[in-house]
Amino acid sequence: MNLSAVEQQRHWDEKGYIVIEDAVTGDLLKRVQAAHEYWSEQCKGDWLEQVEAAATSATYFDVPDPFGKDLVFAELVAHPSWYDLMKTFMEDPVFLGPQVRTVPNWPVSYTSWHPDTSPERPLHVKVQIYVNDVDDGAFGFIPGSHKPKHYSMPYVHRLRSMPGHKALAGKAGTAVMFNALGWHAAMENISGTPRRSIILIYENRNQALEPSDRFEAAASVCKTPESRRLFNLRA
Repeated sequence: MNLSAVEQQRHWDEKGYIVIEDAVTGDLLKRVQAAHEYWSEQCKGDWLEQVEAAATSATYFDVPDPFGKDLVFAELVAHPSWYDLMKTFMEDPVFLGPQVRTVPNWPVSYTSWHPDTSPERPLHVKVQIYVNDVDDGAFGFIPGSHKPKHYSMPYVHRLRSMPGHKALAGKAGTAVMFNALGWHAAMENISGTPRRSIILIYENRNQALEPSDRFEAAASVCKTPESRRLFNLRA
């Protein structure tokens, strides 16, 4: 069940993450699913060749240059389901990049428990969108681990042995927004089907983030000065 605005703020401050059910629905969800499936299949051969050459991981792969392949991925960046909420937590969010990810059925995860950033860095937020139903918990997060007392955590051999973690399940279209200072992991996929998701990465604007043409392929979806600023495009 989705939380009220007050509950969301409290949960974000105390737990470091928020689950947004039905974040992407209807025609947009169908377009995202179709684009993800099509481009993942188109790029799968190149990935398998790299795996065979021992040049990349066999446990997951991302679609290269997703904005250049389908602008539906760029349309998600400022989606109000999470972006309006994010702006209450971040002073001036800047989009850093997308990951259009497939995790094959595999008994081992491609990550261990980890944070993505350090306390000295600006606030770093990620949004993971489930493109297909996830019943076994695709994403694991340790509630409260974004706080100073949790900057170090015990090592565990099995991901699901980590004390206090939550493995977050959800239907297609569910989004998980989390503080990337918190400890998290991609859980092993033992569902029997490939797990598809989209990860959007944001950070509070800082002096190191100078405007660039990196996301110029998405310029056509930037209808306002605010959206161009979000994508950090040149004026």
